[in-house]
Amino acid sequence: MTATETLIRELADRSELADLVARHSLWIDEHRYDESDRLFTEDIEVTSLRGAAHGLEALVALVRKGHDDFARTVHNKSNLVIEIDGDTATVRAHDLAVFVIDDKQEAIAAGIHHYRARRTEKGWRFDRLEVVPVALTGSLERAL
Repeated sequence: MTATETLIRELADRSELADLVARHSLWIDEHRYDESDRLFTEDIEVTSLRGAAHGLEALVALVRKGHDDFARTVHNKSNLVIEIDGDTATVRAHDLAVFVIDDKQEAIAAGIHHYRARRTEKGWRFDRLEVVPVALTGSLERAL
């Protein structure tokens, strides 16, 4: 591969991995669980304060357990740090999430997501996610 081809490949990989992180937020917030295989490998492993999951079905159950009681959620990922090593990669992202409790109150959570990804025949997919909590508010009265 030429230097230009290598650079294009790296930029394409970084773009695809950043897109996966953004789609992960939409997957949670819009309950796009039928798109799980577009984001995660079959053998995905997740650890978080809410518990652990191995496999797509267990992951969806874990996410639903933590999010279905809310009227709505909005996750926002930022500060992505992407490290690519051949056909594997890691992505570190800050996550700020608003959990809408009802029409009068919300809660805010902050955490760091540590993703591990691998290149598959269908593109990049996450095969590991560790969610490290940083802060969680109690119920807040709606300001708007």
